Amino acid sequence: MTGSPGYDVALVAGVRAALASAGDPVRAAGQQRYMRSTLPFHGVTLPEVRRLVAHQLRHHPPGDRATWEATVRELWDGATHREERYAAVAVARDRVAAGWRDAELLGLCHHLVVTGAWWDLVDETAGHLVGPVLLAHRAEVTPVVDAWATGEDLWLRRTAILSQLGHGAATDTALLERCVVANLEGSPFGGEFFVRKAIGWALRQHARTDPIWVLDLVRRHGARMSGLTVREATKHLR
Repeated sequence: MTGSPGYDVALVAGVRAALASAGDPVRAAGQQRYMRSTLPFHGVTLPEVRRLVAHQLRHHPPGDRATWEATVRELWDGATHREERYAAVAVARDRVAAGWRDAELLGLCHHLVVTGAWWDLVDETAGHLVGPVLLAHRAEVTPVVDAWATGEDLWLRRTAILSQLGHGAATDTALLERCVVANLEGSPFGGEFFVRKAIGWALRQHARTDPIWVLDLVRRHGARMSGLTVREATKHLR
């Protein structure tokens, strides 16, 4: 059922009710402290959020792209608890939406990253939405990732750095290097923990595929890398 706002009213209501019903107040308090979240938690684990969303989607699959995106935005923008934002990403990445995850998705991803502005939400978006779209539509998406890597938002920069975490041998190393170099110490956000950590993580992950390339990059740019970045990048290469 689609309501006048454009989103699937039954799906949104079902997800919200399921999350509230599955909550654990003790866990919720700990989650909110750990995540330093202004939004409260219900106390539902991320795997359980995904399971609940998948169940609701089986009963209320979005009928078209506009309804699907509006549903994601309603769960996200109208969230009263943080798990509703996790649920929004779960709806966005579910297989029912496979045909809609193309370059046009980047507008929605931009919104999620900039308004989410914390590592749990940003990393889910980078790894499960931006990354697969980049892999499938490199010609269209690469310029967007390049722009994010040099833009004015810290979290878009982190997203760009992490966007190829799961690409393995298909990694565009030229793009990865541009994202890294644009965010080393001396860059606008180069001293930020979440940027330094992201660079190390991205390089450590790619070292599983091409350790020689990663070692060479560290050799060439190590003078501008923090100790944290170098330790993370070379963690499994010692």
